[in-house]
Amino acid sequence: MAVKIRLKRMGRKKQPFYRIVVANSESPRDGRFLEAVGTYNPLKNPHEVSVKEDRIKYWLGVGATPTDTVRSLLKQQGVS
Repeated sequence: MAVKIRLKRMGRKKQPFYRIVVANSESPRDGRFLEAVGTYNPLKNPHEVSVKEDRIKYWLGVGATPTDTVRSLLKQQGVS
């Protein structure tokens, strides 16, 4: 089972809000996930990101791979 750290889209039409989740790579984008580890709001200026650093580090330590977008968000937050 390959595990990814990726975004799950929430919010209304044209008002996106994302949860950063840990999910099986075969699950659909907005489907089942293992754990929610943060949020991302691109509509705020500047965009707003909050993460649970200890849980992110745990999942990275056990082999979860972040997507490109999540990797850049984590880099901005100083995680990993």
